[in-house]
Amino acid sequence: MTRNLTFKITLLVFISCTVVTHLLAQDTVRITSKSLDTKVLREGTHRYLVYFKMAKDSVRTQTQFWTRLIKRTDYNGTPAIEITQEWEDKDSVMHIVQSISDATTMRPFYHKTWWKVPVARGAEVKVVNNTIVDFSSKTVNYNGKLLSDADTTKQAKKIWDGYKSAEGKFFLNWHSDLETFPILPYRKGVTFLIPFYDPGTSSGYQEVAYTVTGSDVLMGYNDQKIDCWLLVHEEKGNKEIFWISKQTKEVLKLEQVINDRIFRYKIKLGFSL
Repeated sequence: MTRNLTFKITLLVFISCTVVTHLLAQDTVRITSKSLDTKVLREGTHRYLVYFKMAKDSVRTQTQFWTRLIKRTDYNGTPAIEITQEWEDKDSVMHIVQSISDATTMRPFYHKTWWKVPVARGAEVKVVNNTIVDFSSKTVNYNGKLLSDADTTKQAKKIWDGYKSAEGKFFLNWHSDLETFPILPYRKGVTFLIPFYDPGTSSGYQEVAYTVTGSDVLMGYNDQKIDCWLLVHEEKGNKEIFWISKQTKEVLKLEQVINDRIFRYKIKLGFSL
C-alpha cells in the first residue's frame, strides 16, 4: 500500500511539473523576424521627457529631451525603416543616432552614433565619440579607425567584441527599443525573449526577457483614458515597467528602479515644438 501511494504521488508530481513546463513554454515567445508587425510603427516625430530621481519623492534631475524621427525609406534597393534620435540635455545636444533597418524584419543595416559626454563624472570638459557600424560591409569604425581582431585598446576591443558576439545571428537594435516594443505580438502573460544588441557599444548580443504582466490605464489630455499593456523587465538591481498603448502601440511611459534607490522615467510628450 505504501509503495503504491508513493508511486501515485510521484506520478502526480511528474504530471504537475510537465503541465507547468508546457504552460511556461506556451507563454514564452522567442522573438524572430516572423514575430514582428512593423506596419504599426507611426512615422513622424516623437518626443520624450527623460529624467531621474535620486529617491522616490525627491526632485527631478538630469533632465533630457529625446526627439525620435521614424521614416520609411530605401537602403541599397531594400525597403527600410530609418530611426533618427537627438538627445538634448540642459544646454546642448549630447547624442545623435541614425539607425537603418529592414522594413519587415527590423534586421539592422546601419547604425551611426555621435556622443558628447563629460570626460569624468561631474566634469565640465566634454569629449566627442563617433561610431559607425555597417552591417552590410561588416565594418565597425570607432573615432575614424576601422576595428579588427588586432585591436587591443580597451574601449575599441570591447566595441569590437560586442559586434563579433552578434555576428551571424538575428538580432534587433537595442538602441531602438522604443521602436521595437510596439511591434511585438502582445497578449496577457506572455514573456518575450528578445535578441538584442546595442551596436557600437561594449554590450554584446543577449536574449532579454520582457513579460506582459497585465494592463493599466493612463490618463491623458482632456481626461482621456488610455488602455495600456504593462511590459516588465527585471534583473538584479534593475526593474523596468513600460506602458504600451493598446491602440497606437506606442511606448507612452517608462518607470525604472535601479538598486531600489534611483528612479528613471521616460514620458512621451503629446506635442512639442
